[in-house]
Amino acid sequence: MRQVKFKNNILNIVGRNIKVYDFAPDFRVVSSEMKDIFLNQFDEKIKIITTFPSLDTSVCDLQVREFNKKASNLSSDIVVIGISNDLPFAQKRFCELNNIKNVFVFSDYKYSSFGLNYGVLIKELKLLARTVIIVDKNNVVGYIQISEEITESLNYDDVMKNLEEIIKNPVVGKKSEIPSKCEPCEAGTPPLQKEQITKLLEKFDGWTLIEDKKIVKEYKFKDFIEAKYFVDLVSIVSEEQFHHPTITVSYNKVKISLTTHASKGLTLNDFIMAQIIDQLYS
Repeated sequence: MRQVKFKNNILNIVGRNIKVYDFAPDFRVVSSEMKDIFLNQFDEKIKIITTFPSLDTSVCDLQVREFNKKASNLSSDIVVIGISNDLPFAQKRFCELNNIKNVFVFSDYKYSSFGLNYGVLIKELKLLARTVIIVDKNNVVGYIQISEEITESLNYDDVMKNLEEIIKNPVVGKKSEIPSKCEPCEAGTPPLQKEQITKLLEKFDGWTLIEDKKIVKEYKFKDFIEAKYFVDLVSIVSEEQFHHPTITVSYNKVKISLTTHASKGLTLNDFIMAQIIDQLYS
């Protein structure tokens, strides 16, 4: 599990493990008007996405102010987005009091969507880590910076240096045999053939094929609370992907079973979910 520090105390980061050259996952956050906001609302723009624990701290306050200042000198095809788990009302008040007009500030308090999809949710605090992620016009991740000590500021010069490089040389996305997002599956969609299933399973550890119609894996945890927390994470991403596994909890063990009922067998969606769930566990 990835980690950061808070005053030298080690904290764990949960969520998907995105990397440079990956296609950016979608997310759903909340605006100050309590409206849902999605990644595709910023298509064809370079997106500087910065996350922070709370606007009530001086370092986070400075972070938003600094990006607000830098954004004033950027072209119209570049947007700066700030995301935290502060309530939208508090974010709105902060932006009004501090004249924040060049940063879109959104909240992840309701869905934990950004935190999980981008792997920046601090497990122990239920807050977002201090990060910057640059996503280009084609929604490819071009840069990631995570502050190892969340009480310390980001390296803003490094952010701007990499932004200039991305503007000059657009990032080429890394194609993957297993996409990052499930596709709608209607009744009558044919299931994968045995040969396809066997080839895909080679990319996964611990998943077992049952009757050529479902894949199953068991995850083990320290105790029931940890197991339940994992189930909560899986539930959030499953709802976002519109693909829901069968989940069985037995004290400190969680068994996940994946199949596509509309196809009466396995589809690529099942392996997409298996990939996401493994990332949530790692």
